[in-house]
Amino acid sequence: MEKDKVQKGRSISKHIEETLRADIASGQIDAGERLDETKLAERFAVSRTPVREALNRLVAQEILVSNGRRGVRVTEYTREELAHMFEAMHEIEALCAGMAAKRLTLLARSSIEAAQAECIRAAEANDLPGFLRANEAFHLAIYRATENPFIFDLASGFRQRTGPFRAKKFSTGEDLIASARSHDEIIKHLFSTDSAAAASEMGQHMKDTFMSILAKM
Repeated sequence: MEKDKVQKGRSISKHIEETLRADIASGQIDAGERLDETKLAERFAVSRTPVREALNRLVAQEILVSNGRRGVRVTEYTREELAHMFEAMHEIEALCAGMAAKRLTLLARSSIEAAQAECIRAAEANDLPGFLRANEAFHLAIYRATENPFIFDLASGFRQRTGPFRAKKFSTGEDLIASARSHDEIIKHLFSTDSAAAASEMGQHMKDTFMSILAKM
């Protein structure tokens, strides 16, 4: 019985961690934003203990930073730090697309198509939160298609840390539609198994994104 309680507590804490990580990665929680334990406990209808455990793990992953008695907040980066991160992310995203094109399975293809369909739906509905979630799912599906868990962890780690900044790219519904449609060329090359073209197209997609973000800082 006691063991079951411990396992349940861990699963609740893990759920909170994964939800907050996804919210940060999709830009729904902004860079520098303070996370309040009490409000999070109310949101998830739990005590503060699993919330604190989840926040501590996110601090260890450098997604959050501790402010001592003032709690924790989402990590912020300077323009120069972001430029360095984007440079590394550009190479990793291109690598993932090239590998995915070589190793694409029917299941991976289905996941990419489903995520893209949701990107288009959300963009056309001017649903920014929905689009951000779908866009994350699209890129994560490509990472998984590499069939390399180490590369997946590396790529998804960069997305989690840069999410609040990437979300600032989108100011209008037209921005959402343009971004969703830019996925079409990536998908075309991925599904043709042309790894070089897929890597090049993804690299250009990420370069356009990063230049747009840095120009606004």
